[in-house]
Amino acid sequence: MKPWRVIGFDADDTLWHNETIFENVHERYRALLSSYHGAAIVDRTLFATEIRNLELYGYGVKGFTLSAIETAIELTQGKIGADEIRTLIELGREMLDHPVVLLDGVVDTLELLARSHRLLVITKGDLRDQERKLAKSGLGALFQHVEILSEKDQASYASILRRHDIKPAEFLMVGNSLKSDILPVLALGGGGVHVPYHLTWGHERTTEQPNAPGRFFEIGNLRELPGLL
Repeated sequence: MKPWRVIGFDADDTLWHNETIFENVHERYRALLSSYHGAAIVDRTLFATEIRNLELYGYGVKGFTLSAIETAIELTQGKIGADEIRTLIELGREMLDHPVVLLDGVVDTLELLARSHRLLVITKGDLRDQERKLAKSGLGALFQHVEILSEKDQASYASILRRHDIKPAEFLMVGNSLKSDILPVLALGGGGVHVPYHLTWGHERTTEQPNAPGRFFEIGNLRELPGLL
């Protein structure tokens, strides 16, 4: 096995639940617009708006809320009322204020690995929201560095490794997204451990499969990571 001395962890849906919060809001959003359009059209239009706005708003709840309001105006041809827009804003506030619920095995696994490895959090999204979630999680002291990115691609990972003097061959990334957490790191020569989450946002889905024998692994639960190492 590779002598990985540094392990990076994604945050949302790897350390704590996130996509389930969005899915709950999606259900309420569909209900809000149900008198105008069916769920399939609402979902398709909202997703297209989110992707179109990513360059401007980035990832996270705030960008989602703005896209949800824009989509609602579009789908209702401007008929949506102030009270309904206020409801969408409140849904965004609820998401930002939602408790941080850790996934099974996270605390035990991180406490064990922190004794023998250098641990990093590498996540993307809104800076303030991700900082808030990390603080609420109680996990901050287990990580030597925290990186909150606008995008997780090969260039951004390469920059992190250079900045922290980490050789790619010594780095292992753990996360739920093949597209954002695994494939870019494998391309740099590092290792990746995929821990699938039961929900995946459409933008994070990919048909590309890792081809890195000895450097790519998949586990069902974070508790399996120490044994794999």
